[in-house]
Amino acid sequence: MKQQPDMEQQLWNYIDGNSSTDEKSSIERLLDSNLEWKNKYHELVQTNQLLKSTELEQPSLRFTKNVMDTIAKYQISPAAKNYINNRIIWGIGIFFIVMIIGFLIYGFGQMDWSSSEESKYKVDLPKVDFSQFFSNTWINVFMMINIVIGLALLDRILANKRKQFRQDKRMTHQ
Repeated sequence: MKQQPDMEQQLWNYIDGNSSTDEKSSIERLLDSNLEWKNKYHELVQTNQLLKSTELEQPSLRFTKNVMDTIAKYQISPAAKNYINNRIIWGIGIFFIVMIIGFLIYGFGQMDWSSSEESKYKVDLPKVDFSQFFSNTWINVFMMINIVIGLALLDRILANKRKQFRQDKRMTHQ
């Protein structure tokens, strides 16, 4: 079986005239003596003549336009807004807001709220020890991630409102 592609390659080189003189003489001897080589040679010569005799079709000048028109007939996939559940997005947003509020409550709970005799409700911020709450690196990283995600959510909400405002504005002008 390994000899088949090699035989075919040698015959194609012989038909195309790309063989050396030694290869030509050995292939001619094989064509005279071996029936398999002779049949394969005639098959390849017929294929070669068929390829040379038929003209390749050229695509029409409107080929690209026709393809695009055909594609336009099919249903285009819906926008992400149609298949993303808004309840999930709101749930994620509410989760992060609750987490941030929880961290703030925890942080304020860790503060020393003892006040002096002069004023019962005044908090002197330089005396408040924030190191109890913000000393853990993982808490800081988690809070930063929550803040960034919360800001991204706020940006998305504001962008949607802006987009809706622009669409409403266009509709009133038309």
